[in-house]
Amino acid sequence: QVQLVESGGGLVQAGGSLRLSCTTSGGTFRSYTMGWFRQAPGKEREFVAAISWGGSLTHYADSVKGRFTISRDNAKNTLYLQMNNLKPEDTAVYYCARGDMYGRILSQSQYNYWGQGTQVTVSS
Repeated sequence: QVQLVESGGGLVQAGGSLRLSCTTSGGTFRSYTMGWFRQAPGKEREFVAAISWGGSLTHYADSVKGRFTISRDNAKNTLYLQMNNLKPEDTAVYYCARGDMYGRILSQSQYNYWGQGTQVTVSS
């Protein structure tokens, strides 16, 4: 049974930083493309970032490029999202998701396991 659990969300002022973590169990973490998504109130869930199974390739939404960094520690079965220079428009529930085994990082339709989400609130 695959489980993903996010942590690290919270309230931060604009310009601040947060680091989200996603611990996983079930399956072979190191073989799967992983991603972060977010959903703001009243909006659809949107893609934030993805990382290849080995960690050498990353892909970001234009809205977070240069501010967010996705990474993974395959020895710890953990995915991270470092968020710097946060803006009020980054306020959302952030979800980690598991994609396909050796999946292409540009594919946003591959994600089939999701965490419960962690709230990030950025005040102005």
